[in-house]
Amino acid sequence: MVPFSLRAVLLGALIAGALVIPQARRAAAQGIAADAPMQISWEVRNRFRLFREERDFQLHVEAMRNRSILSAEDVLEVQSDGRGWARNMVNRLCIDNQGRVSEPCNRDNVKESYLTPIDHAITVRLTGAVPVGATCAWSFDDGDGPQQSTFDCAEPVNLRVRYGKQTVATVDVTSGPDTPQRISTEIQVRDILIAGLGDSIASGEGNPDRPIALSDEGFCFRYYLGTAAAQYYRPSRAGYKGGRACEAPDSLQNWQRYAAVWLNAACHRSLYSYQTRTALALAVDYPHIAVTYLPLACTGATIADGLFGSQRARECPPNKSATTCQVGVNGQLSELKDALAAARRRQPDRKLDLVLLSIGANDIYFSGLVADVIVDTVTERTLFRRSGVMATVDESRDALTRDLPQGFRKLRDALKPLLGGDLSHVVYTAYANPALYQGGAPCPGGRAGFDIHPSFSADPQRLANVTAYVDREFLPQLKALATCQSGILCRDPASDRMSFVDAHQPAFADHGFCARGANDPEFDRQCFSPEGKSFDPDIVNSASQPMLCGRSAAEYRPYLPRARWIRDANDSYFAAMTYPQGLPSSMQPSDIHDATWGVLSAVYGGAVHPSAEGHAAMADAVLPAAAAVLQLDAAVPDVMSEPASPIAPTPQQR
Repeated sequence: MVPFSLRAVLLGALIAGALVIPQARRAAAQGIAADAPMQISWEVRNRFRLFREERDFQLHVEAMRNRSILSAEDVLEVQSDGRGWARNMVNRLCIDNQGRVSEPCNRDNVKESYLTPIDHAITVRLTGAVPVGATCAWSFDDGDGPQQSTFDCAEPVNLRVRYGKQTVATVDVTSGPDTPQRISTEIQVRDILIAGLGDSIASGEGNPDRPIALSDEGFCFRYYLGTAAAQYYRPSRAGYKGGRACEAPDSLQNWQRYAAVWLNAACHRSLYSYQTRTALALAVDYPHIAVTYLPLACTGATIADGLFGSQRARECPPNKSATTCQVGVNGQLSELKDALAAARRRQPDRKLDLVLLSIGANDIYFSGLVADVIVDTVTERTLFRRSGVMATVDESRDALTRDLPQGFRKLRDALKPLLGGDLSHVVYTAYANPALYQGGAPCPGGRAGFDIHPSFSADPQRLANVTAYVDREFLPQLKALATCQSGILCRDPASDRMSFVDAHQPAFADHGFCARGANDPEFDRQCFSPEGKSFDPDIVNSASQPMLCGRSAAEYRPYLPRARWIRDANDSYFAAMTYPQGLPSSMQPSDIHDATWGVLSAVYGGAVHPSAEGHAAMADAVLPAAAAVLQLDAAVPDVMSEPASPIAPTPQQR
C-alpha cells in the first residue's frame, strides 16, 4: 500500500499551484496559539446536513486538514483499500435512494427539519492563554433569557442555537486569586441552501457509492445476430448464483439483488460528484456555517428533458420485479421549486443561496459521439445508428448552434426568480475533455480500456475529430453561453452572467481515459492489457476464469488513485455493471444475457466520465468560486471575539 500513499502525497504536491488550499482551512489547521489572548471560538457540529452522523463529516474534516479535495480523496481511497469512503455513508443520509427528503431527519439523535432547521448544534471553547485549572461560568442569551453553566475552562460546551437569531456568548474566567475576566462574542449560524442541477457529470455517473462486487466466475453474454455458440464471458456479480450461462436465463429480480448502490439509482447520483464534494468542502472549510444540500442532477438530462421536463430513469431501484423500468424522474426545476415552496411555507425568509450546474453535453448528443467513437463492428454500428444511439460531429454541431442557445435562454429565465434575479449565484462548471493525456495530446485510440466488449475499439480518426470538436467548438460555446460573451445576447448581461468555472481543464489534459502510470493499481497494470487483450476468448476457460492475467476479478478496486481521471469502459463495467432498464423499449434487453445489455453494461455505467479523483479535481476548482459568490471569507471571519474589561471582584474575593 505504500506506493499509493506516496502517490497521494505526490499528487497533492503536483497540483498545489492550481488547487490552492482555502484560507479558512489553513487557519483551522493552524488553530489558536496557546499564548494568544483568551477568546471564545465556536463551530457548527456536523455542518454538512446531508450526513445524519457526525462521524461521517469528521472523516472528511480529518482527510481535508491542510489538503486539497483531490489530495484528500487520494488519502481516503487508500484508507478504504480502494472500496470507497461512501460505501457505508450512503445509507446514513437525510435523503433516501428514491430522492425523497427525510422530514424530519434524525441527525445525531435529534429530529431536525432538513430544509428548514430551527436550530443548530455548536461547540464553544475558550482558546488562547487559558490558565490551567481555570473555571468558566458560561452564559448564552438569544433574547429569551440566558442559559448558564459552569465548567473547567478546558472543557468544550455543546449546545443548540436558534436558526436566524443571534446568541450572545459570555464567559467569566476565574483562576485562583486573579481578578476574573469577562469575554464575550456573538454567535449566529448561517445556514446555506445549495442545489445541484445538471446531467451525468453533475450527478457523478461512473462512481457508484457502493460499487459492484465481482465474482471470479464468468457471466455469459450473446453477440448480436449470433447463434447459440456466439457467446463470450465476463466477470459476474459476486453472490449471484443464478443462470450464468446463456442457455440458463434467470430473473432480473434475482440479478438486481447484487447491483451497485447509488445515492439515487434512477439518476446515478453519487456522493463522489463534484457538486456534493464542493458543498461538503464548504462545510469543512467554514466552521460558522451549515450547508443544506439538495442533489437533483440526473444522468442523461438535457435542458428540455431533465431540467424542465421529466426523463426516463437510468435504472430501476433494486429489487423491482419488472423487466422494463417505467419509473420516470421529475424535472429538476420543478423538484427545486416544490422544495423551495415547502421550505418557505415553514420559513418565509428561507432562500436558495447557490446553484451548482453542468448541462449541455446531452443537448448536443455527446453520448452519441462517444458511441460513434468506440463501437467499431459493422453490425453494432448499423443497429445503433438506426436506433439513434450514435451521432456524428456534424449532427452535434447543428444542435450546438441551433438548439443550445435557445435552451440556455429558457434556463436563465427559469433560474432567475429562484435566485432573486442574480444569476451570478449559478456556478456553471464546464466539462473537461476526456480524451487528452501527456500535456493535451489526444488519446491514440484502440482496444485498451475498451476490450470489455468485443465490438468496442476507439477509432483513432473519429476520436481525434471528436476531441478537436470538443476543445475548439463545444467548450468555448458553453463558456460564451454561460457568461453572455462572444456574440451571445442576454437581456441583462450584468445579472444574466453565471459564475463560470473551467480552471480544472488544464489538469485533466494529462489524465484522460488512456492515461497510464507506473503507480496505477497493481491489478490494473497486470490485468488491463494495453493491447486490448484482457479477457480470455476461450468460451470454456472464460466461464470459470474470464481474466487472462489469472487474477481474481474481485481484486479490482474502483477507488484507488490512477493516472486516468476518466473511467474507460472496463472501469465502468467493473465498478457499476449497469443493467439499462431505463432505456426506450427499442433498446431494452430481452433478458439478462442479451447482446444489448452486453454493450450498454459498460457504457451506461459511466464510461468516459470522471472518476472520483476527477470529480475531486473539479471540486477544487469550483470551491473558491462558490465561496466568493457566497462572500464567505468576507462575511464570516474565522474567529469572532469581544474581550471586555475585567469585572469588579465580588465581596468574597476582596
